[in-house]
Amino acid sequence: MQCQDLHHFGQKLVRRRLLEPTEDSESPMAPLNPMKLVAFGVASTLGAGVYILVGEVAMFIAGPAIVISFLVAAVSSVLSGLCYAEFGTRVSWTGSAYLYSYISVGELWAFITAWNLILSYVVVTGSVARAWSIAFDSLIGNHIFQALEGTFSPYMPYYLAKYPDFVALSLVLLLTGVLVLGVRESVLVGKISTGINLLVLSFIILSGFIKGDLHNWKLTEQDYTLNTSESGDIYSLGPLGSGGFVPFDYDGILHGAALCFYSFVGFDDIVTKGEEAPNPHRSIPISIMSTVFICFLAYFGVSATLTLMVPYYQIQSDSPFPQAFLHVGWGPARYVVAVGILCFLLYR
Repeated sequence: MQCQDLHHFGQKLVRRRLLEPTEDSESPMAPLNPMKLVAFGVASTLGAGVYILVGEVAMFIAGPAIVISFLVAAVSSVLSGLCYAEFGTRVSWTGSAYLYSYISVGELWAFITAWNLILSYVVVTGSVARAWSIAFDSLIGNHIFQALEGTFSPYMPYYLAKYPDFVALSLVLLLTGVLVLGVRESVLVGKISTGINLLVLSFIILSGFIKGDLHNWKLTEQDYTLNTSESGDIYSLGPLGSGGFVPFDYDGILHGAALCFYSFVGFDDIVTKGEEAPNPHRSIPISIMSTVFICFLAYFGVSATLTLMVPYYQIQSDSPFPQAFLHVGWGPARYVVAVGILCFLLYR
């Protein structure tokens, strides 16, 4: 009897949802052509990584070679995106990785996938809210950090925040209330936010061509020693690399690529629109690859701009681009960039 119960329980864990054909009347929305899918994917993918993660990876992990890290991450994203595309074209329902797992490999793996998705959404929401709070605090002169810096014990683990971020918490609660009220206004805000984001990114990249210095990709230990001696720093070169275009060697490039892959998360949202695509077997793979390529160009441009404008060891990881404009003598431009960053992260 117990063996039969265990066998019955095991069958429940691996049972799969049947794939049933859907009628056209069940999808009343207008079809999405590849252009609309690419626009949707770019808006979903360009996130906090382009403004916050770039500075941290460039300063501590990869240096100017962050541009190669983004290339490696983009190639990995394309391979992952093709896997998503295969699922999306085989299952033409509007859904997510949970639905695809339920149909293909069974209920147990779908259950695990669903909780992983929930965890990823929580992490993404928290990281974006934290990025918005840091950008806002930098814009007003770091008064929030100075007021709350000593709230936590100095013996707290390094991976926790240095102070309780009530601004990020308030932002999450506020936007949750806005989403509860309706989605029409949210869509309008998203379109305006994406437009502002593209303008800000274009301004940052053009500024890098104007104010950038190729010498910052050829830094030596003597350059570092000269800068630190003038500023009064006494710590050694140590964890900041050995200069050149690849100061942290090829291990830094691969380590940076692992973190930069996070910046490409979001292209998988295209697959959830498979039911609305007129020819998903063709439009979804093309849209995913186009989205990853466009986002790679954006990430490549802003990371190259940042490391050309500022020596990698002088980048302010919390707010890299406003501080970069201050470094090159374009003080007023940092406010324009900061406001654009706030508008974009508010939608994310």
